[in-house]
Amino acid sequence: MTRSPEPGSFEDFVQWLERTKHDGEPDRPVPDPQVLSAAREAWQEHRSLQRAQPAALAERRRAETYAAEDDQPVLSFWSRVFAAFRGVLVSHWQYVAITVASVGVISLGLLLWSLGPTARVSGPAEATVLHFETRHGEQQTHRLADNSLLHLNTDSAVTVRYSQTQRLVLLTSGEANFVVTHEPQRTFRVVTASAEVMDLGTQFNVRLGPDSTEVTVVEGRVAVGPSPMMENGTAGPSGTNRPRFLQLGANQQIRLLKGEWPATPITVDAQRATAWLHRQIVFDHETLERVAAEFNRYAPKPVEITTPALRDLEVGGVFSTDDPEEFLAFLRGLKGVTVDVTATEIRVSQK
Repeated sequence: MTRSPEPGSFEDFVQWLERTKHDGEPDRPVPDPQVLSAAREAWQEHRSLQRAQPAALAERRRAETYAAEDDQPVLSFWSRVFAAFRGVLVSHWQYVAITVASVGVISLGLLLWSLGPTARVSGPAEATVLHFETRHGEQQTHRLADNSLLHLNTDSAVTVRYSQTQRLVLLTSGEANFVVTHEPQRTFRVVTASAEVMDLGTQFNVRLGPDSTEVTVVEGRVAVGPSPMMENGTAGPSGTNRPRFLQLGANQQIRLLKGEWPATPITVDAQRATAWLHRQIVFDHETLERVAAEFNRYAPKPVEITTPALRDLEVGGVFSTDDPEEFLAFLRGLKGVTVDVTATEIRVSQK
């Protein structure tokens, strides 16, 4: 018996079936229209799923950029059909419809698996993905699966992905503090648009600015480098000997701008930089403009300095992020300053 080439359309498939009979098999009857229609619908549904599957897998890879998983290839629809039909006597069109529909269901299941929620745990090889975010003025604390602590400041968002080989946190907005349980076999990494931080057994803070990432080490050590999400990697001409990572110790801070590397660490008071963990903001000889900007991260009404000369006025103090009246009293106590509270903002001007 001579078999024809594998078909590329449903009509080719029907003709192929008519030509690929086993010796001695009686002629098949004309297919029942309803059975043929059901088979055609199942085939068409599968082809739609096939076309959608590459985009779905691509989206999944984008969401799991740092995954160590390997996607197994999915056998094509026709290879499954021919594997089922070769060497098997098909004498009824009902079997054809059932087979086509069954393969369609299998393909649908594979597609749904690829599109499924990322925060799933279906086996030891799978990764657990969680997303946390805070509203304006809100703070959260989460204990992660490895017993590490994640503290989120106001207006912040993170995605946490744990697998057997790595622990990855993607900080997309705001500020987060990490108290990490050290595991030498599973690196703890924090990635932003401009920086990557690798834990070396420590507590550290990561804060996003409009075009930068600020990393402060509270205790222990971290390795900090440019973000792998940057299109051009490290800045500068190719071939230059620039370190991929710099190590920071306690009370050291580094600020990474997009496209600029390396950066220079400075010495800071880490407790002051992380005072937000205690619902406080602490300043010493800082400009009123900066203090107001920090207060606005938590306040229900923003502070607007309407007199430019006041913006450079140096002030200091410890303020509660939960008590706007305390900060208003401080402003009213400044010499030559008047404070007007409206329904939408707090205006600070010179008398």
